[in-house]
Amino acid sequence: MVRKLVVSFLFLAILGAFGACNAGELQRNYYRKSCRGVEQIVRDITWRNVSANPSLAPKLLRLHYHDCFVRGCDGSVLLDSTPNNPSEKEAIPNRSLSGFDFIDFVKSILEEECPGAVSCADILALGARDAVSYQFQRPMWQVFTGRQDGRVSVDSEALAGLPSPSSDFPTLLQNFQSNNLDVVDLVTLSGAHTIGVTHCSLVAKRLYNFTGKGDTDPSLDSEYAQTLKTICPLPIVRTTTLGMDPGSSDSFDSHYFVALSQNMTLFQSDSALLTNPLSSTIASHLQNPRLFFALFARSMAKMGAIGVLTNGEGEIRQNCRVVNA
Repeated sequence: MVRKLVVSFLFLAILGAFGACNAGELQRNYYRKSCRGVEQIVRDITWRNVSANPSLAPKLLRLHYHDCFVRGCDGSVLLDSTPNNPSEKEAIPNRSLSGFDFIDFVKSILEEECPGAVSCADILALGARDAVSYQFQRPMWQVFTGRQDGRVSVDSEALAGLPSPSSDFPTLLQNFQSNNLDVVDLVTLSGAHTIGVTHCSLVAKRLYNFTGKGDTDPSLDSEYAQTLKTICPLPIVRTTTLGMDPGSSDSFDSHYFVALSQNMTLFQSDSALLTNPLSSTIASHLQNPRLFFALFARSMAKMGAIGVLTNGEGEIRQNCRVVNA
């Protein structure tokens, strides 16, 4: 019964993959008059930089995700703190984010080409897509544009709005549903963990003190747990990193779902996908790369439309780090 339900879910999702939600406000080629060629400019800059530094791809993808899940995709994660207001950057889940300098660089180029035309939120959405797409030398999903930049960024909202690496399945699903994303989106977007690295400090509890008794999370493959302990011995060195997807963390592919089926993913929030029959079955289907890529395109378009500001609701920042004077 669950498998039949999953097939129906995925069939409907695939039908919508190429016409994914644009919130009725974002548009294709929004800048065709105000900044013609903006998508090509962003792509060229992004591809050159990812070619020189492949680690930029997961950084921009994560930055886009952390932006959209707090106040929507409004570039609020890019704002610096002010003396009286710690911004989203200061929240614990965001302190390891990077890629801000790259967004600043792209913004500076576009300000020379089209002053005051292109929002920081759109630059981030395009940059994340193009960074992941470099590996394939073609756009992996459609980015609708027309986002404006928000004027508010508060650290406490980021702490409350972003799922924790230790979240259980009900918490994850509720967080996604509150952003108009469904269980297919939850499982599919978790596949972003197929690229990039994380820090030993974020997996230390699973390895050494899962229930507070000096134990290891029993849902983690025992041999993989031992490998992780070799990479991350006690005392934990906070700067030590490890690949998100064992053996494939430099390549955007469907291997994450293979690792998940083998209990070889790093976060409790990953393994939580196996605790629900529907999400577990979806994850098993997403080991198919064609299906994963199609549904990832759908889910990224949906995520990129969360809470967007348009039609004067926001502004076009001159500097991505500060609101306009």
